[in-house]
Amino acid sequence: MAASDHPLAEQGREKPIFSFEVIAQDGRARAGVLHTPHGDILTPVFAPVGTQATVKAITPAQLEELGASLVLSNTYHLYLRPGDELVAEMGGLHRFMNWPRPMLTDSGGFQVFSLAEARKIDEDGVTFKSHIDGSQHRLTPEKSIAIQENLGADIMMAFDECAPPYDREYNQRAMQRTHAWLERCLLAKTRPDQALFGIVQGGVFPDLRAESARFVASLDLPGNAIGGLSVGESKEEMYAMLDVVEALLPAGKPRYLMGVGAPDDLLNGVLRGIDIFDCVLPTRLARHNAAMTLTGRLNLVNASFTHNQRPIDENCACYTCRNFSRAYLRHLINAKEMLSATLLSIHNLHTLLELARQMRQAILEARFESFMKTILMK
Repeated sequence: MAASDHPLAEQGREKPIFSFEVIAQDGRARAGVLHTPHGDILTPVFAPVGTQATVKAITPAQLEELGASLVLSNTYHLYLRPGDELVAEMGGLHRFMNWPRPMLTDSGGFQVFSLAEARKIDEDGVTFKSHIDGSQHRLTPEKSIAIQENLGADIMMAFDECAPPYDREYNQRAMQRTHAWLERCLLAKTRPDQALFGIVQGGVFPDLRAESARFVASLDLPGNAIGGLSVGESKEEMYAMLDVVEALLPAGKPRYLMGVGAPDDLLNGVLRGIDIFDCVLPTRLARHNAAMTLTGRLNLVNASFTHNQRPIDENCACYTCRNFSRAYLRHLINAKEMLSATLLSIHNLHTLLELARQMRQAILEARFESFMKTILMK
């Protein structure tokens, strides 16, 4: 089926307020611009995760100073607390958290399915218990879209089912359910100022991934995402699935690899035509006293840093590395000072945002593969 042949393809097309253009290509790596109601997103791009309408330990002003152009928030968490209707009453997510740039909300699917024993799946949707108070809730494709329309992010995700990577029978059922739910999401969507992305599923099975990619592409959506990766499979398996999917998703639409944030995975994703990434990894590592660098991670609890006057990374220009030593950061950690999480989050986010900027520049200068080899050989 061609990308525009699906009967719902016309409904999936957005007004020109959303558009994507590839500015340069080096092999399969692309540098592009995604136009949204809250500004342009230069790709490749890494999106910090603001699960509960906040990127943990970081202010919106600090995010802007870091150069973040896209932030992700979480439908499941905001639906439970403070409630999507309250967010709408407060003027939508942008105004509520005072973030003026583009935003993306996931569908809540991954969080619901990670609840395991606390949820029940059927063809219509999912019944689950809140992790906050144990209350019972029902989430369907229509409900997910209604919540995301109340939140008002520029990009919303279709409700999908994320399956364990190696169970073929489960992945086939989940993929078919994901496709049916995507069609229902399209029918439920009412706001023209929000772009709906579909999600490719299929575990580590090339034929299922190919089938899912063809189906999602047939809807001619403003963008397409790849889900169900970085959930327990090997890196080689993840990259193999990206190779399958990249060849089938339309070249003129942005490709979003969900939940991936290690530097080598960003490089390998861009090598395979990925444009957008998000992950909780940089801020989560910061709260666990770890600093990200392109050569590995530093556990700053280590006693070897007690007298170390060097910054985390002497080649890093972030606020933390310009102003503070490893010894000071270790002191903050040992003293259980909140500032440690902020300073480490600033550094870790800067590392990935700067990597994305450098990847884009390397693509524009037609030297991406040599740039990638230089980074991975450090």
